Formats: sequence, structure tokens, C-alpha cells
Amino acid sequence: MSDALALMADLIARARAAGADAADALLVASTSLSVQRRLGQTEQLERAEGRDLGLRVFVGRRQAIVSSTAVDPAGFAALAERAVAMARVVPEDPHGGLAAEAGQVKALDLDLEDPSEPDAAALIEAANTAEQAALAVSGVTNSEGGSARYSRTEIVLVTSAGFSGRTVRTGHSISATALAGTGTGMQRDYDYTSAVHLSDLEDPALIGRNAGERAVRRLNPTRPKTGKLPVVFDPRVAASLLGHLAGAINGAGVARGTSFLKDSMGKQVFPAGITIIDDPHRHRGLRSRLFDGEGVAGQRMELVANGILTTWLLDSRSARQLGLVSTGHASRGTGGPPSPGPTNLYLAPGTLSQAELMADIKEGLYVTEMIGMGVNGITGDYSRGAAGFMIRDGVLAEPVAEVTIAGRLQDIFAGLVAANDLRLRRGMDSPSVRITEMTLAGS
Repeated sequence: MSDALALMADLIARARAAGADAADALLVASTSLSVQRRLGQTEQLERAEGRDLGLRVFVGRRQAIVSSTAVDPAGFAALAERAVAMARVVPEDPHGGLAAEAGQVKALDLDLEDPSEPDAAALIEAANTAEQAALAVSGVTNSEGGSARYSRTEIVLVTSAGFSGRTVRTGHSISATALAGTGTGMQRDYDYTSAVHLSDLEDPALIGRNAGERAVRRLNPTRPKTGKLPVVFDPRVAASLLGHLAGAINGAGVARGTSFLKDSMGKQVFPAGITIIDDPHRHRGLRSRLFDGEGVAGQRMELVANGILTTWLLDSRSARQLGLVSTGHASRGTGGPPSPGPTNLYLAPGTLSQAELMADIKEGLYVTEMIGMGVNGITGDYSRGAAGFMIRDGVLAEPVAEVTIAGRLQDIFAGLVAANDLRLRRGMDSPSVRITEMTLAGS
């Protein structure tokens, strides 16, 4: 794709010639190789390659988007004419248009491209190592397999306002899922690792062993009695609370008035001391980028500072609706318009260890898995299936399953305490967190 910038510039020129007042073109080229192993056999080996382009045009305040998998300059004129014809018959959008904030992007070395590309044999070995390590754990009786994957994605964005940018990202991942017990008493659990660079992946054997040990620990679960009690979220599920926050401060929802936090800008939403950061410039970050889906430069932002909500996540359209400016959070694909979304989002660690976080809990719940999505973004009502362990006298006790935890996100946020065990492993990360009180529906 060495000529990709020129290709997209040509497509923009075709759109202008066809009658577009403004346009942008997005080209995404991807390559992936993945393998799935189960019980010592390779069940799936897949390689995929693709090139997709999307053209967005504006005729006045009217907008249309067309996409194609055929990146052929011979067809650019027809593609542009079709997009302009579509734009002329759709309603006007008073908030539409290219991002005025797009422009020069500061050059930073985020180190998002790993030159090493594993072959099929290397991926098979990694997946096999992870699965065999899971099966070797005493009490593990079956496996849903081990998997390994490599991907490379190149993105090119060009706009009629003069912005052009290119980014390349690689990805590596390994996972394992283990089953323990027999019959109707079987339990499953998993672990995985993902990174931009192969050298940053965790040991496949450790991933498999973690999956196996977690599955065994969940055997013979109970259903505790219904009641109200403190709840501690394991880091791998605590990050889901950040997802709910990101949805609640999404500029599009705020502009529509459909967020329970729509009137909370500048207010205390979390306890003092809580800081939540979005950082598109994290070195080797899974969601790092120099510019967003509209060509606006990203920047590290404290979305919540000392418990106070400081900003919305905005693309250019939602920013115009709210009388603000884009925060560089536009995400998009080739077939749809931009919409706001976070990059590397994380909850800054607190000062207590996980053990200290639980030390004074006489009876509580430690959650390791969430089920379902019973969350109302308008009211903040929260109700989700959960599994994990009881906390008794400050330590983990018997496993529990088939319970529901419920509350209001406003109260959950307001009563949140963060531990100091943050690990930046994914694109959305949190340390263990403690919620003052939630309703547990059990037996």
C-alpha cells in the first residue's frame, strides 16, 4: 500500500469533480493468521486478507457513505458519482461535516508495528502449549481449546480539507479455555494475552495453567442467600465498569439526552482520589493512535480527575451538537459514519492491595465473571449475572454461581474504591475495585 495515500487523494478528487462539497476517504488493509487447537488436534487454521475502502461525501449538509472491497482506480469515478447522487436525496444534517479540528499530527513513535510475523507452525506451537498446560492441571477434565492469532492492519485516511494520515498496527494473542469436573457439575474458565509485539505476550504455558486452575477453583459452587453486601470486582471484570462509563459520557448519547450522566459534567461522580484516564499515545498500546477517524489528533485526557467528571468523549458531530470541540475520539469503519469511543482507557490504581481491599469484609462477593448485559444507559439501572467466590472474614471462600448482582451505576461509581493491582494488558484496564454495597439475588 505504498501508493495508498495517492489512491485516496485521487478518490477525493473524483468526489469533488462529481459535485461533493467535501469528502473523506478511508482505506483499511488487513492480514491475519489464526489457529485453533483442541485435544491435541488442529481444528482450524485460517488466513485472511482484505482491502476495504469507504468514501464519505457531503453535498451541503447532506451526507452519504459508500464502501467497496474493490480498490480499483478505474471504478473511482462511478463510486464517487454514486455517493454524490445518494447525498443529494437524503435529509440535511445540521451538525454534519468534516472535523474542523483535523490537521497536522505530531509525530510520535508509538511502536505499533512488530516486524516479526509468526508462521502457522509457530502459532500451532503456541496454541498447543497453552492447551497442554491447561490439561496438565489436576482436576481439568476437558478443553475448549487453545488459540493463537497474528494480525496486521494498515489504515489510510485522506480528507478534502487537506488531512492525510497513515497508521500500521500489528497484534498477537494467545488464549486457552479449560473445563473441570464431570457431568452437570462441570465448570469452565479461560485466560488470554494480547499485545502489539510478540515479545510482550505472556508465556503460553502460564495462560493455559491459569485457565486450568481457575476452572478447578470454580467446582462445586453454591448459591448464597439474597441480600445486600459489599462486592469486589476482579480486574478482568472491573474493566466492564469503565465500559459503562464510556457509554455514559459518549457525546452522541449526551447530545440526545439518553445518558444518566448527561447533567454531570464538572460534578463529583466518583469518590475523591479516583482518576480515569484515556491515553491514545501509550507506547505499544492496543488502542494507541496518532489521529482519530476524522483526522483529529489524540491526547492523553483525565476523563475523571479526583472523582470529578471533566469531559465527554466527542467526535466532530456530537461536539457541534453540544457547542464544544472534538476531543479526538472519533472511531469509524469503512461502511459507517464516525462515532465517539475511547482509546486506551484505564482506572488509575489506588493505594490498597487487593487483600487490604477485602480485609474488613465479614461477608461479601468476589466477582470473576459477568453474564448478560442488563444495563440501562438512560437510568443507570444495573443488573447482571455473576459468578465468583464468597468473601468471608476478609478472604476468599467457596465458589458461587448463578447469582445476579444489581444496583444503580450512579451508586456503584460513587462507592468505588480501587486497589493497587492495575496491569495494562488490554485496551480497557482496571485494578480490583470494591463497591460499597450491591443487591445479590441468590437462593
